[in-house]
Order: sequence, then structure tokens, then C-alpha cells
Amino acid sequence: MISSCRMTVRTDPQPFAATPSPSAPEARDVQVVIRRRPPPAASVLMPTDLSPLLRRLYLARGVRDEQGCRLPLAALQPAAALHGIDRAAARLAELVMGGGAILVVGDYDADGATGSALAVRGLRALGAARISYLVPSRFAYGYGLSPAVVEAARDWSPDLILTVDNGIAAVEGVARAKELGIEVIVTDHHLAGEVLPAATAIVNPNQPGDPFPSKHLAGVGVVFYLLAALRAQLRDLGWFGPERQSPNLADFLDLVALGTVADVVTLDQNNRILVERGLKRIRAGTGNPGIRALLAVAGCDPNRAVARDLGFHAGPRLNAAGRLEDMSLGVDLLLTDDPEQALRMARELDELNRRRREIEGDMKQEADVALAALHLEPGGLPPALCLYEPGWHQGVIGILAARVRERWHRPAIAFAPGEDGLLRGSARSVEGLHMRDLIDAVDKRHPGLIVRFGGHAMAAGLTLAAAALEPFRVAFCQAVRDEIGDAPPVREILSDGELPPQAFNLATAQALRHAGPWGKGFPEPVFDGVFRVLDRKRLGGGEHLRLRLNAENGGGLPIEGIGFRLGDQYEGPGDRVRLAYRLDVNEFRGEFKPQLILEHLEWLA
Repeated sequence: MISSCRMTVRTDPQPFAATPSPSAPEARDVQVVIRRRPPPAASVLMPTDLSPLLRRLYLARGVRDEQGCRLPLAALQPAAALHGIDRAAARLAELVMGGGAILVVGDYDADGATGSALAVRGLRALGAARISYLVPSRFAYGYGLSPAVVEAARDWSPDLILTVDNGIAAVEGVARAKELGIEVIVTDHHLAGEVLPAATAIVNPNQPGDPFPSKHLAGVGVVFYLLAALRAQLRDLGWFGPERQSPNLADFLDLVALGTVADVVTLDQNNRILVERGLKRIRAGTGNPGIRALLAVAGCDPNRAVARDLGFHAGPRLNAAGRLEDMSLGVDLLLTDDPEQALRMARELDELNRRRREIEGDMKQEADVALAALHLEPGGLPPALCLYEPGWHQGVIGILAARVRERWHRPAIAFAPGEDGLLRGSARSVEGLHMRDLIDAVDKRHPGLIVRFGGHAMAAGLTLAAAALEPFRVAFCQAVRDEIGDAPPVREILSDGELPPQAFNLATAQALRHAGPWGKGFPEPVFDGVFRVLDRKRLGGGEHLRLRLNAENGGGLPIEGIGFRLGDQYEGPGDRVRLAYRLDVNEFRGEFKPQLILEHLEWLA
């Protein structure tokens, strides 16, 4: 939810707190800071044909040369820099050439699904004859390569299990596989624990001592690098020739793009290259039929796709399979080459996503009731929020935790009951608080309280016994308090300044849309300014707000602004409003117009 607190703009690089708006008592604990980015340092290495606006935006995000703007594939970090990749590729080469059986075991989210599909497609293209996949059910097995998953894998009689987007914490699972005579190669990107599994090889940029400079690869990105290393090994061994062509692995970059964006990893230059090259394939019409079908059922034109379309439309629909049922449907979608079959499966996923939104809406209402009760306590909300209802769906608690975090700007964990009598928790953090490290600190201070956990800086998962919920809540809130104190965190909006009125046009909006890929760590441009409101209207049953605007700094044509979930800000004391916004393109019935997407607003008298 976008907060409705009072917004104040400051042009120097030092943030300061805004005053909560009296018109929004439900969000009175959330402080908002609008901070304009300081003027970036110039660079003579930037392309000379860049517009002044794009030059400024790129420089403000750390781009200093032509490679950072053009994103050529040749600028990717070399695969050899990943620790363990040569050993993993060598063993896979032996199995490919010898006809060994390889079983891919992936995670049940979009990163795991795209990574699993990439592993299967890539290994087949490289000549593997016996390749299959297993995505364990979230509900039957939980996350990762557990001993139970290894037992289920025996039905495939694999010589080797290749994990995708999991396995770095699978100490017991790998040990069980070894007992059964099954080798394991781990590909993962999650943070490692104190003990690593005794796998044949581990490929993970975040394992201790790994020199790979890009630590933000998604799980699907790690698989892409392993396939590249495997192809090099097979070439050296003379595997390819007139009867067996060496594949172009760039053909699979649309899978890498979707998984990377959907997993919300940081878009450093390496990931931006992977994502942009994948988007180019989608836009060219040569991409994966399943990805194009996901975009189509979401109402997005695949020929105009940008990273936001992957993150907000294709990704959630793919994730819906793992959240509500079985991610096998999502992997099958990404493995089919039949466009009609892909469209049928994409429609199934779209319906699952509708059901997911309904479940999420009900859970959010229950969370709001619980938080309203908390808010009546002296001192307001605690510095961290742990919520649980026995009827909550464990496949949706991650989204719920994210919604609570967005609304109240506090680290949040939502719990739901699991089939084994334990509680499953999904955690989301705020900037500056490392969620996995916080949970790890609780685990060290209170041994035995947490059954298991894992994750990243901004998101993590954990399992508790039901009786441990309240002790954990107290310990977790204390860990957060030790980091940030009792004061609630401040929500900061970084602004790229004020757009001149002549920039509110379709050409600028289209240039911004395709200047990315934008995402975490390389944020989409946000601007701020004061506008005159010519007309206003509620949409979507009152949930959203549409404004017809004219920039107060003079000139320019009227432009429409859409504020999603800002319908409660319809009323204002006058016709002037201060906005933080994105400039985007609105397409309606084949007509394209510039449009402002409102991130935040404050009515001015």
C-alpha cells in the first residue's frame, strides 16, 4: 500500500522526516522522506548520443561508460570466476556424454521454475539424453532438497541430482542422497550457513570464498552460467560436430530475464545485461512461447515488454502455481514449444492468480484487524510485526508479509500452519535491515526456538513449532529494536528531481520505458513536483484515483495521473497537489499517451 503521509521535498542529499498527515490516521506511524538525488558526477566515457535526461539518470545510478548503457553480452562476467563451476561442468559433461540420468530439483517459485526449465532445455540442447525434473510441493515437502525429497527422487533412478535455486542448506538431504548412491550438484544463490552440504560440487556466488564479482545472480542466472561452462567443456572434449551442433545459449535468456526480475534480485550491470538481452528476445518474437503466453493473458503486448511487465504481470502468474498448487504446471508451460498449449496453460495460471488475489485480500483484511488492535496499545505498533492466523494459506503469506511491510514500513513476518503441525513463516524486511541475519541472530541467542530458516537480506523463510511463536515474536522484535531502536523506520522516496513541462510527452515516456531494465538496485526514475488538478475521479470501486493535471511550473499540456490504491486521497483542501510520480506510457485501444503513475501525493491548500 502506498502511504498517505505528508510529503516534503528536499534537494540536498540529507534526508529528513516528513510530518504524518492528519487525514490518514491509519498510517500515522509511517514517516515519509522525499530526497532528491544529488547531481551526479559527469563522465566523458558516456555515449554522446544520449539525451541529457537519460545521461543524468544513468549517471545517478552509477553508470559511467558505454557498456553500462548499451549492455553488450560480451561484458558479462566470465563463468570461470564462479567457484566450483569447472568441477560441476566436468561431472555433467561425463554424464551427458555417457548417457547418465540427471534429475533437476528446483524451487517452487518463479526463479526456481525458470531455472528448472532452463536446466532441462539447456541440457537437452547440449545433448543430454536422460534429463527430467522434480519440483517438490510447497505443502508436501517444504523448501529445498530435504531427505524426504531425495526419497521421492528415487523413483527417477537418477545418477545425479542437480538442484536449482536451492541446496546450499541441504546438508541432510545431500547426505541422504549419498547414502543412496546419488550424486548431487548444488546450484543456488542463497546465503550459506555455517556448514555446507557435502555435494560433488557447489556453484553459488554467495558461498564462502567465491570470487565471482556479481553476488546478485538469481538461481536461474547461476544455471545459465553453469550451462555456459558445460558447453565449453563439451567443446573441448569434441562433443560437437556436424551431427551435433553447439547451441546458442543466448536463445534461453528470456527465461533468465523472467526469473531474475521475478526474484527481485539487485540489477547490477551483470544482471541488467542478462535481463535486457532476454527482453530483446521476447520483443523480437523469438522468445519462449510460455513467457509470451503469460504476458498475453495479463494484457501485456510481448512485443513491447519491459522488466516491469515481467515483475508485475508474468512473474505473479507463474508464481501462482507454486503458491496454490504445484509448480509443475509452470515448468511445463516454460518447456512447451506449442503456442496453443502454452496459451491454455497460461490461462490456467491466470485463473490461479485470480484465486490467489482473492485469498490474499481476505488475509489482508484479517491482518488489518489484528494490526488495528495492536495500534490501540500504548506506544503504537512495535518495531517489527509477526502475524498469524490459523486459517491463513501458507502459499500466500509471503505476499501478505510484503503488503504489511509496504503499508507500515516495518519488517514483517506472516505465519501459517503447515501440514506437519509446524508453522511456516515468510519474512520481508525494510532497507538497512538484513532479514536473514536478524533471524540468524535470534537463532543463536535462543537455540532450538527456530526449526530451520534461510533466505536473503530482504526476504527469508522459517519454520517454528506452534508453541514457539510468542517467544519468537518477542525475540525477533528485540533483535529489530537492537538494530533500529523503537522509532519506526522512515520510508524514503528517492526523486530524480522535477521534470520540465515540455518533457511530459509520449517520446520522453517511451524513452524512459525502454531505457532500463529498471528494478531493484537500478530503480525506475521517480520525479516530483507541484501540479494543478483539473479533474479527479475514483476508479476500481474507490480504491484507485485518477487525476487530470497540469504542471504548476508553467507550460505543457494537461496529463493524466493514476494513483493505484490512492483512492482514499480523493479529498483535498484545494486544487494544488505535490506529487512523486513516474512518467509512463498508457495504451488504450491502440492509442498511446503519456501518463503519470503516482507514487505519493500531498494536497496543498
